[in-house]
Amino acid sequence: MKKRSGFTLIEMLLSVACLAIISIIAIPVYQSFQVKNDLGIATNSVVQSLRRAQILSQASDGNTTSGVKIQTSSITVFRGASYVARDTTMDEIFEVPTSITATGTNEIIFSKIFGLPNATGTIILTSYINDSKTITINEKGMVAY
Repeated sequence: MKKRSGFTLIEMLLSVACLAIISIIAIPVYQSFQVKNDLGIATNSVVQSLRRAQILSQASDGNTTSGVKIQTSSITVFRGASYVARDTTMDEIFEVPTSITATGTNEIIFSKIFGLPNATGTIILTSYINDSKTITINEKGMVAY
C-alpha cells in the first residue's frame, strides 16, 4: 500500500479559522497602539513647536515675535504679531494625525528677547479612543507635559 501525504479539507479549514481569529484580535490592538503613537508624536510636535517659537523670539530673528497656532490638522510656527498678520513665507507647518483633536489655548505668541508668552494655559490633545495628553505653558514660558 502507498501512503498518501497531504492536508485534509478539515485541516485547511481549521488553519484558516485560526488565522481569522488571530486577525480579529490583533487588528484592534494594532490600531490602539497606532493611535497612542500618534498622540505621542502630536504631543512632541506641539511641545517642540512651542519651544522653537520661543527660541526664535528670544533670538529676535528678523526683529519680530514668533508664535504657534494649533489647528485641527496642523501646527504652525509663524513669525509676526499674530497668526492673521504673520509672514506666510516664514511658516513652519507640522501635520497632526486626523485621529487627534486639540482643545484649549490654540495661539501663543512669544515676546522678543525675553520669550514670554502672551497667553498661558493648557493644550489638551485627545485621540478618538479617549486617550489624552495635557501640555501646560506658564507665564514664564515653561512648557510641561
